[in-house]
Amino acid sequence: MSVYVVLVNYNGWEDTVACLDSLFRSDYPRFRVLVCDNGSGDGSLDKIAQWAEGGRSLPPARRGTLARLHHPPRVRALPFARYDRRAAESGGEVGEEAPLVLIDCGENLGFAGGNNVALRYALARGDFDHAWLLNNDTVVEPDAMRAMAARLAESAEGGLCAATLLHYHDPSRVQALGGGWYCKWLGLAWHLGRLSRWPARPDRDRIERLLHYPVGASMMVSKGFLEEVGLLCEEYFLYFEELDWVLRAAGRYGVVYAPESVVYHKVGASVGTSSNPAAKSAACDYWNARNRIFFTRRWFPEALPTVYLGLLGTLAVRLLLGKWDRAAMLLRLLCGGEDARPVVRPG
Repeated sequence: MSVYVVLVNYNGWEDTVACLDSLFRSDYPRFRVLVCDNGSGDGSLDKIAQWAEGGRSLPPARRGTLARLHHPPRVRALPFARYDRRAAESGGEVGEEAPLVLIDCGENLGFAGGNNVALRYALARGDFDHAWLLNNDTVVEPDAMRAMAARLAESAEGGLCAATLLHYHDPSRVQALGGGWYCKWLGLAWHLGRLSRWPARPDRDRIERLLHYPVGASMMVSKGFLEEVGLLCEEYFLYFEELDWVLRAAGRYGVVYAPESVVYHKVGASVGTSSNPAAKSAACDYWNARNRIFFTRRWFPEALPTVYLGLLGTLAVRLLLGKWDRAAMLLRLLCGGEDARPVVRPG
């Protein structure tokens, strides 16, 4: 079985290089990596190309606590291909089989849009069994890819596979055991196992029964799923894409979980995601609130009144924090306006 690994980069070449260094230590025999750059302004693609040529590596200060997964850096050159968006979406050059493909999307297409460019490349070529959508601010265990591919292969109904996500800066803390549970009445999700410690012994079957969606930071999708259900919905830009995908596939494909697939996530390195309201970026606040409304209106309109009540609570918290601009933005969203979209910045 062949796997395409998809990374979306936005002004985060150092995180991407660390992720690539860990991926190319994987024990899986057949895979290629596609890096889609979402209009970075820091020369990310050039720097990643320099890394592939063997001429650039991470400074020691950025190696972190999991350096064993991405250090020492590669010293030999890695063949790569480079395309613009149009060429990539048509499948690139005939006969090209570089282990690394760099794609310039030309602009910030968001999570779904950036991933979809790579998925169109894969579908145009047709030479794969699974695609692994992986955040660029992650590093992976060498057997992480193998565990996910094996779980999909053994499951008759599985179309999406979730992984074990641990916090990069504190690997004993669980971010999610596969994915989460979603409450439609509040428009909020809860990551399974988020308060637990690792190593643990997760009950795979129980977690699969509870899973409403896989966390998008690491999810593997089958070729059949992509061909039958379609690509990610680009109307979200950030957040809720996984849930939308699962609901579109209902009755045809389910979500499975590979506990042995361990991925370490830096969490919010590109968009400022945080569970602490005071630390959330403007982009995180905007897209989270906007898509709670958009997703609920699309799939669960009966829950709109309680979702709006929950967002009023969010607005009150922003007022208490003195974030007047965020409160004004939330009020405009609640009144039916789309508001000006904040720029997604690194950090």
